[in-house]
Amino acid sequence: MEKLTDKDRIEIERLKKGFPWMEIVAPATVGKGIVSFTEDDARNMVCKAEAYISGKCTGPDGRKLGFAKFVPASGAASRMFKDLFNKNVTIVNKFVSSIEKFAFYSEKEFSKLDVDACVDHTLGEEGLGYGSKPKAVLKFHNYGNETRTAIAEHLVEAAHYMKDANGNANVIVTISPEHQKLFDAAIAEVKDVYERKYEVKYNIETVFQHKWTDTIAVTPEGEPFISNDGSILHRPGGHGALINNLNEVPFDVISIKNIDNVAVERFLPLTAKWKKVLIGTALSYREKVDSYIKALRSGSDRPLLSEIESFFAKELCVEMPSAYACLDDNAKAGALLALLDRPVRVCGMVRNEGEPGGGPFVIREKDGSTSLQILEGVQINPSDPKAVECLKKSTHFNPVDLVCVLTDGDGRHYNLLDYVDNDAGFISSKSYQGRELKALELPGLWNGAMSRWNTVFVEVPIETFNPVKTVMDLLRPAHQAL
Repeated sequence: MEKLTDKDRIEIERLKKGFPWMEIVAPATVGKGIVSFTEDDARNMVCKAEAYISGKCTGPDGRKLGFAKFVPASGAASRMFKDLFNKNVTIVNKFVSSIEKFAFYSEKEFSKLDVDACVDHTLGEEGLGYGSKPKAVLKFHNYGNETRTAIAEHLVEAAHYMKDANGNANVIVTISPEHQKLFDAAIAEVKDVYERKYEVKYNIETVFQHKWTDTIAVTPEGEPFISNDGSILHRPGGHGALINNLNEVPFDVISIKNIDNVAVERFLPLTAKWKKVLIGTALSYREKVDSYIKALRSGSDRPLLSEIESFFAKELCVEMPSAYACLDDNAKAGALLALLDRPVRVCGMVRNEGEPGGGPFVIREKDGSTSLQILEGVQINPSDPKAVECLKKSTHFNPVDLVCVLTDGDGRHYNLLDYVDNDAGFISSKSYQGRELKALELPGLWNGAMSRWNTVFVEVPIETFNPVKTVMDLLRPAHQAL
């Protein structure tokens, strides 16, 4: 057997010990952790976003800010077709009876196929091969005169809320190396067409999740999982590994949205509006934070300290640890500076209507302070009555719709790895080659990987969230153009 590395040993120990549960203080709700804008407030945030994106407004250093759309899209679509793979009779029959409503339907290819052949043609390599291709390149929407893949819809979105004064729109897509040719082909098919149609110039970069972020897998007994070829199995560490890719992005403001959360174009005005609301909000908080930083560095005083403490408590749900009260003013100024001088993230939150997604909570940190965090279900202790009660009272969830400001007021990029909570990962049960295993998931990109950012939650309309988790979701109105 190959030798274990020091990294392997640390990860095995983590898999044995597990991760600590998050201590939940309360669910984040409107008025306590979630901002709900009036129409006038939303309009002001849109105007601010447009002013910065167009270059009319600049950063404190007089520099025009750089914007980009960041799309996690490395996974294959196999889970999207799980019910078809498992021969779920109800789903299979509904899928086949509705086949003409899917954008990938072709009368020439499907009209003479029976039920089994229809499923096989959709999933198999001799047909469409959708069972192994990434979601990004699957045909999601049919407009009659054209069909669009998921990545094509993201390019259309970028033209509507990421285009600068020179007509440039920057798009970064995370992919798997084995899918490079598929992505290249899907992008090449529409890039020139959309550049003419939407008067935009796309700067598209595809990046890979770093191989060194893979984590070791273990057996249910905690021993290294050995593949049939005798090698130790390592698996991708989840979307949390993408914090390393995000750390390499040379832009100031990043919009993050999952590959499958797109709708047909009639939803675009609402989508673009609320994306700009999130962008404007992020920039507003960056401005406020920067003004506090400059004031503290020029000499702190008691009224200013109180104002900043109130800002953290009321707007970010941050309570200072008990030890803070014992500090003198200079020490308090230093503690507040450390909290202010961090990346900013603004996360859209939609009303919980039964869709899957991480929830917004106020949690207790190790030092006794509190903060706003997005937690997944596996991070919540089912044996803790208070945690379970908070989960029941939770009103919103995160649809993975974020805007991040990666630079400080002087235009310097933060080292994002400094703001990761490495205790916020989790362990999941998987299978490989028909055998059960335990996998180590790194702190999620919008969970523990951004744990120590200055965080704002904003309520957004449920209509902006239209994920495609299963193939049958494509039958929902948000994905039917005709």
